Amino acid sequence: MSRQANRGTESKKMSSELFTLTYGALVTQLCRDYENDEDVNKQLDKILFSHFFPRGYNIGVRLIEDFLARSNVGRCHDFRETADVIAKVAFKMYLGITPSITNWSPAGDEFSLILENNPLVDFVELPDNHSSLIYSNLLCGVLRGALEMVQMAVEAKFVQDTLKGDGVTEIRMRFIRRIEDNLPAGEE
Repeated sequence: MSRQANRGTESKKMSSELFTLTYGALVTQLCRDYENDEDVNKQLDKILFSHFFPRGYNIGVRLIEDFLARSNVGRCHDFRETADVIAKVAFKMYLGITPSITNWSPAGDEFSLILENNPLVDFVELPDNHSSLIYSNLLCGVLRGALEMVQMAVEAKFVQDTLKGDGVTEIRMRFIRRIEDNLPAGEE
């Protein structure tokens, strides 16, 4: 029985490492294809598809269906509850980590996700000529895309990054507005 449990853990670790290495290959190719880091950052967060790998926003758009089906999480009533679900359920489910939620704004419309360990940056060192690259910008696109599908417009951006010498990785989330469903005339 312990062999089977061990295989499941090894398989999950291998899948995680394979994703990390595949993502690294994608970022490397984008760095070759685009002249500057800003263009690469935009591509990592972009809405359009690549032939090999949908970028952040599109991953989030598609991932939300899987997340809702697998997690049995209901509709969140406010942005604080949304933050809890993102940190304690979504990040745990897909990346195997649980970021802490800190730095709430007084209005309750902004918070930070602190990642003590970002699995996307395992095996990664940024070259000096890519100092403005936001290597894990895919995560911001995933968050924006997924939340848009549940009628929340948000801004997500990196504030700190361990790849750039910071002690932690910090993603700042800001609620912009609730998206109203636009139904065709005559339908409710």
